[in-house]
Amino acid sequence: MAEASPAVANAELLEWPKKDKRRFLHAVYRVGDLDRTIKYYTECFGMELLRKRDVPEEKYSNAFLGFGPEQSYFVVELTYNYGVTSYDIGTGFGHLAIATEDVYKMVENIRAKGGNVTREPGPLKGMTTHFAFVKDPDGYIFELIQRGPTPEPLCQVMLRVGDLGRSIKFYEKDLPLNDVVLVGSLQALGMKLLRTIDSPELKCALAMLGYAEEDQTTVLELAYSYGVTEYTKGNAYAQVAISTDDVYKSAEVVNLVTQELGGKITRQPGPIPGLNTKITSFVDPDGWKTVLVDNEDFLKELQSE
Repeated sequence: MAEASPAVANAELLEWPKKDKRRFLHAVYRVGDLDRTIKYYTECFGMELLRKRDVPEEKYSNAFLGFGPEQSYFVVELTYNYGVTSYDIGTGFGHLAIATEDVYKMVENIRAKGGNVTREPGPLKGMTTHFAFVKDPDGYIFELIQRGPTPEPLCQVMLRVGDLGRSIKFYEKDLPLNDVVLVGSLQALGMKLLRTIDSPELKCALAMLGYAEEDQTTVLELAYSYGVTEYTKGNAYAQVAISTDDVYKSAEVVNLVTQELGGKITRQPGPIPGLNTKITSFVDPDGWKTVLVDNEDFLKELQSE
């Protein structure tokens, strides 16, 4: 039997993300005082401390917090490196977002506990969504969005990119797929483009991507500020983790996409020494890191802790 041509094989491989079972697992970032941040997130945001681990031989500690168990909820993974009390967040990381049924009550609670409210709750002119912004003790910004009951309260990760304007034009003009960097994210991660927003008065444009509708899941919000093509990454925010049924096949897809559109694989697929959870990682054309984690291994890891 004749073997499939490389073009056919690649086309079949690029179908894999559409079939794969994926969801956002956690966002990883560094903090200067783990107990202080745990206290703030539990008291101000209403998160639960799900687990905590100390790794003295490598001089760091982790804490996982969220609004439900890691088996089904998106959570934050906080990292404290011994002796490091502050980090540079940079200009590229935007914010995390929390959905709440009463943003005014939540802001009132945060203020009462000494939190830093950077935008009072309310809608933008001409819009109906009520939202606010607050800043945590390390300077990370959280958007608080008023929304009805949702299965995923930790609902957004916002990152700034330098080429979204061109990507939005692609969707409007129906240009060939390989002309647009954003399509690399769609192909590599199997996400659906949920909506785009272009705001000339604010000189910015946004794209929402995810594995379900915005009120049902965590989404990746990519933001483009007119005329800004590069941002600083700092050393605070690390990565987002996403589940996959096959890290090896997923890495093949990522490799194909990065060859054409930029970015690179930063860790070849395989098990983590001593843990045996299989992962692979890569950075996109803007330098943002994603880790793909084997679904079954991730669940086993949770059961063993």
